[in-house]
Amino acid sequence: MRVRRFEGRADVPGIIRVHTASWRAAYDGLLPDEVLDGLAEEPTDEDVERWLEGLEANADGVLVGLVDDAVRGFADFRWGDVETKAFVGEDEAGLRAIYVDPEHWGEGLGTALLERGIEVLPVDVEALRLEMLAGNDVGHRFYEARGFELTGTTEFEIGGEAFDSVIYSRAL
Repeated sequence: MRVRRFEGRADVPGIIRVHTASWRAAYDGLLPDEVLDGLAEEPTDEDVERWLEGLEANADGVLVGLVDDAVRGFADFRWGDVETKAFVGEDEAGLRAIYVDPEHWGEGLGTALLERGIEVLPVDVEALRLEMLAGNDVGHRFYEARGFELTGTTEFEIGGEAFDSVIYSRAL
């Protein structure tokens, strides 16, 4: 297992596959079936282009987790001038995404992505904040075990429907 920075287009299909698998596992029963069924298992060229554009806009904060040289996880840290959520302050960073293929949950890849991401943040970043669906028990356990505290609640829109979400924060 190793973690490295995002290297562009070649990483994107694996990132999309990880995103789909982890959403389906973590959000089963939380999100409507049509949302989960609509996620691409095998990304199209259009999917790759759309994801590539978003990831390249923040390439310094995107990390990829590899197992046997295949993408099995990724994380997207955002700070400074890169778009962050409204609850992320000036001296803070946002963790937009961290996902690991469910077949590799519990092997330390998520922790490795988180720790490496914290290392790449600028030294003036004082806290890391994130939002996740309120019923994501796997996520709650993961973040709380790594020193994050529940600091707020909000709603997140997916497929035109609002879902309860929570905000976690960790001082750095």
